[in-house]
Amino acid sequence: MAHPIVAIIGRPNVGKSTLVNRLCSSREAIVHDQPGVTRDRTYQDAFWGGKDFQVVDTGGLVFDDESEFLPEIREQAKIALSEASLALFIVDGQLGLTCADEAIAEWLRGCDCKAVVAVNKCESPEQGLSMASEFWKLGLGEPYPISAIHGVGTGDLLDQVVSLLPSLDLKKDNLETIQLAIIGRPNVGKSSLLNAICGKPRAIVSPKRGTTRDTIDTLIRRENYLWKLIDTAGIRRRRSVNYGPEYFGINRSFKAIERSDVCLLVIDALDGVTEQDQRLAGRIEEEGRACIILVNKWDLVEKDTYTMTQMEKELRSKLFFLDWAEMVFVSALTGQRVNSVFGFATLAVDQHRKRVTTSVVNEVLIDALGWRSPPTTRGGKQGRLYYGTQVSISPPSFTLFVNDPKLFGESYRRYLERQLREGLGFEGTPIKLFWRGKKQRDAEKEIARQQERAIKS
Repeated sequence: MAHPIVAIIGRPNVGKSTLVNRLCSSREAIVHDQPGVTRDRTYQDAFWGGKDFQVVDTGGLVFDDESEFLPEIREQAKIALSEASLALFIVDGQLGLTCADEAIAEWLRGCDCKAVVAVNKCESPEQGLSMASEFWKLGLGEPYPISAIHGVGTGDLLDQVVSLLPSLDLKKDNLETIQLAIIGRPNVGKSSLLNAICGKPRAIVSPKRGTTRDTIDTLIRRENYLWKLIDTAGIRRRRSVNYGPEYFGINRSFKAIERSDVCLLVIDALDGVTEQDQRLAGRIEEEGRACIILVNKWDLVEKDTYTMTQMEKELRSKLFFLDWAEMVFVSALTGQRVNSVFGFATLAVDQHRKRVTTSVVNEVLIDALGWRSPPTTRGGKQGRLYYGTQVSISPPSFTLFVNDPKLFGESYRRYLERQLREGLGFEGTPIKLFWRGKKQRDAEKEIARQQERAIKS
């Protein structure tokens, strides 16, 4: 059974995201002095008074305007309330009671959900009660004066919140959680893909670029795992991004890559691989994340018997450094092959965490040396590979002990990596090779001896 949910509701720019960060002791929700920054609903974990619960941030509610995204934001808020045990209604104490606040209060009274009113921007405890008294008119019970920025009054507010939450017997499933980040340029269909996977409108979808700003975490159960799906903001070139909500959203997208176990790199089948796609692929490899390449909008491509083979060859020629990643052609719109993503992702995660014994590693290396000897320089010096061992996982990393790393050029290094993959697997994950020469080992031994003598003396 899941933790109880507290939905944060209110009109634009009253400080909802600031309060979410305060309640959850985080900085995950994007905060900017501009209305309409939050659009999708985003979840974070919170704890107070011995109770675990989730806080869901929602976009600013406006009922008398049908401008872009406002109807979708209302729909997201409605879904959040349907899941919630309690609505935390945020109002602006400095501005006072508005018609928009009254409209939201009327809407909340029609919902089957308890509500608590928090009067934000009451930095002065003395004046806070006076500022909050006006909001008794909403008919939703006692209004609590708080300051989301400074934390004034949030303790009393949380005491009231947890007192109204149901007491649940939280029996956690013994399922391992895998973090899966959906990465790509703007408008390649990341949010549509998330909705197709979840089978419901989890994120707002629009033809306009930059619709998603926050990273959106969603938990679902598939393949005997608990998957945390992380939908991210579309990542554009740095010079095209102005400081503001998009800037913060892109930073969170890069952090999503860092904290993920596996990335879904979404490519637009109509556009093919762009320069920005190559940069994102390089970032995924640099971070050592497992990866699946999803070619979206496959339903819009005119096809014959050879189209998929030809397109895969063309795409891989531009993503050659991700030649180890599975490529899947999908359509978020029709759902074509969407469910196959979890099978490939499970395999990639297993390989990302795979460990091989030293004896098996050296069997593969001996076989590789038999097929192709290390190169020899013009001066007659030849590289010698003594042995190798796996030193870590996630990603799988190997140390190769040689006479001199400089004698092994890029071509031979790539050859050994291919041989390790062919002999050991590692589909869907990068592998790292570290080269240690004899001089380096001798220097390390000398340092160790000096440290030992220093300790004895």
